[in-house]
Amino acid sequence: MAVRILDTTLRDGEQTPGVSLSVEQKLMIAESLDRLGVDIIEAGTAISSQGEFDAIKAISEAGLKAEICSFARIKFEDIDAAADANADSIFMVAPSSDIHISSKFPGKTREDIIEMSVQAIEYAKERGLIVEFGGEDASRADFNFIVELYRNAISAKTDRLAFTDTVGVFTPEKAFQTMKALKENFDVPVAFHGHDDFGLATSNTIYAVKGGADEIHVAMNGLGERAGNAALEEVVMSLEFLYGMKTNINKEMIYPASQLVEKLTRVKVPPNKPIVGDNAFTHESGIHTSALLKNAKTYEPISPDVIGRKRSIVLGKHAGRASVEAIMKEMGYRASREQMQEILGRIKDMGDKGKRVTDADIRTIIETVLQIKREKKVDLLDLSIVSGVHVMPTASVKLRINGDEVIEAGIGLGPVDAAINAIKRAIQDYADIELMSYHVDAITGGTDALVDVVVQLKKGDRIVTARGARTDIIMASVEAFIEGLNMLMD
Repeated sequence: MAVRILDTTLRDGEQTPGVSLSVEQKLMIAESLDRLGVDIIEAGTAISSQGEFDAIKAISEAGLKAEICSFARIKFEDIDAAADANADSIFMVAPSSDIHISSKFPGKTREDIIEMSVQAIEYAKERGLIVEFGGEDASRADFNFIVELYRNAISAKTDRLAFTDTVGVFTPEKAFQTMKALKENFDVPVAFHGHDDFGLATSNTIYAVKGGADEIHVAMNGLGERAGNAALEEVVMSLEFLYGMKTNINKEMIYPASQLVEKLTRVKVPPNKPIVGDNAFTHESGIHTSALLKNAKTYEPISPDVIGRKRSIVLGKHAGRASVEAIMKEMGYRASREQMQEILGRIKDMGDKGKRVTDADIRTIIETVLQIKREKKVDLLDLSIVSGVHVMPTASVKLRINGDEVIEAGIGLGPVDAAINAIKRAIQDYADIELMSYHVDAITGGTDALVDVVVQLKKGDRIVTARGARTDIIMASVEAFIEGLNMLMD
């Protein structure tokens, strides 16, 4: 039987500091999670705001296959809000550790919490909701009290139980033992909810499943309060590929879902993040790449297409001949042995100087050595910027695109943003380009410092990096953006 997945990206994930999603954005993510195949979507907390209520209602009425859940406390108003928003279920939590009971319900005893929980569960069932009941901060609670609390919850007709490691203090061994004990005591499905405060959320969640957990709570990209929740992509791929346990997740949709969540939450996925990070299937080392091109299994535990990704080979100081040949083949170029050595030498020289070798740098080196003259598809003819204390930054650009002169204007939060927006508007009829990342460094000190701008642009499933270096940050940014455009519009 497949392990059930409750995804809490839209609830615990949105509680990530700085993250706030609109109704439309939450619906987009919910639809992506539904395509991903999660069993339960915890869409938010209906009582928390009108926007949350509207989002849960919109998601509940979107015709998705997944069960739609709202978070709730053991309060009737929380239950009413969830039911009125047409949620299928609630994940209801009661404080279970002494520190949570005394802090949240001063003067209340453990017996009071049990009574309040029973009344809330019975009321939720009257409102027609599926109830998943959990003890908040259960990992720091008296286990005998947890058992008593859950036994009373089952008497009140809760449908599922959940054990929450609210502050991430569990270990894999404890997760295994606790789930095993709960399954021995109760016949209803039991879930595990883990946080990553000590970096153990993925391990704890896996061991909870090994101990008998029927359901697990996870979040896309490991989003969540403080250090985050157990990451869906890590848990699912580990369960399926390392432990032979099945889920209902459509694995090829993992990366597209991750990218959407990253884009809408604006929380950048670290490059070294397992499964979905930029570097997870990126290779530079010449020794590794040479073996990889002969047999991908040499340095990849799984094929990137399993999760909807593509392999990437980058060049730098560790590059080898095989890497250069692979990239040149992709670009449609061939070189003699001597030319290949010259190209490789120049690339390594850039890396040895501590410089990031961009795709644009590689193309320039190759074309210079091979003496190839490439006609630019996009040329900057003119750029003007207006900005001030009481003036919205505005940019006007004149570009030559495939021989056509195009004039456009754009506004932005700053002059660089305005210039890039103007260029994006100018090229929108020629190509759909997305700015994936923007990085700037001052090479030297002082107000006249040379500025190095590196951008990452995307067209379809192709991503390139390009550089611009000027004393003017606006021109350096525009130069990098246009260089990237020329690579993507070949």
